[in-house]
Amino acid sequence: MNELALLKLWNQKRSQIIQAQVAPALVLIGTMVLAALGIFDKANDSAKYLALGVVAVTGILAMITQYATMREAEALIADLKKIKDSSDLAKMIAASRELVSLTAIGIIGMGLAIFALVTWAVLGK
Repeated sequence: MNELALLKLWNQKRSQIIQAQVAPALVLIGTMVLAALGIFDKANDSAKYLALGVVAVTGILAMITQYATMREAEALIADLKKIKDSSDLAKMIAASRELVSLTAIGIIGMGLAIFALVTWAVLGK
């Protein structure tokens, strides 16, 4: 692949990561609103566990998508490094492997932390 094709693919990978965040963000917003209004205080246990299940599955699927996209981006970075006389943009992207790897780890950590907070908010006292 040439540099232009790789840069287009890089932008597609970034878009995939962003799009993978939309559904979980909406689910988290809805869950946060319900928790803030005290709806879960009145809900039975099965409704609370259903809410946690929906949040968990939505988040896990998003993390899998984001993680897979980042692994593909790491391969793309390796290909960009092989291009001779590349643009400054291609060089900058090619130098970002550590950041991409760190971001993949951060997504897992933040996902677990958010799920713990959602569990606390839904199950309450």
